[in-house]
Amino acid sequence: MLKRKIYPELEGKILINSKMIGNNALGEVTNGVDGAIELVSLLQVAATDMASDPKIHSFEEVSKHNQTKDCWLIISGKVYDVTPFMDDHPGGDEVLLAGTGKDATNDFEDVGHSDSARDMMEKYYIGEIDTSTVPLKRTFVMPQQAPYNPDKTPEFLIKILQFLVPLLILGLAFAVRYFTKKD
Repeated sequence: MLKRKIYPELEGKILINSKMIGNNALGEVTNGVDGAIELVSLLQVAATDMASDPKIHSFEEVSKHNQTKDCWLIISGKVYDVTPFMDDHPGGDEVLLAGTGKDATNDFEDVGHSDSARDMMEKYYIGEIDTSTVPLKRTFVMPQQAPYNPDKTPEFLIKILQFLVPLLILGLAFAVRYFTKKD
């Protein structure tokens, strides 16, 4: 039975019975140390060829994405574009916007997200953060968001009606009393 060990420092190589085997630059099978046959690890070669280096983003670039329609977060040194998730986030979009312009790792960890939430993050991953560009002390940048206008909410209409309806009833009562009163 062959013993298989894969070491990260020997990426693309497989150790069988503690003897290094692999393939040459052309992908051809070659002889290995002590007469062992070098095997082509198609899965590792394909994964190495297909894997692209993650994009490195500067802190300045990431901090520009601080709006509801364009929101990027830095969590554990990785950059996530969470714009499509803004409406679906259980805590609301304000929570995500509060994490922009800074390393939001502590905010993310303090909440205690589930494993499924952590797995969901993978589809929003867009690259890594250049740690040399992250400031040691954070300067607060207010997220740009449409100002809240209380006059456009349904609650505002209810408050107006709660004020006007009693006044109308009182006015109607005085009018009825005035016109039906006998001199």
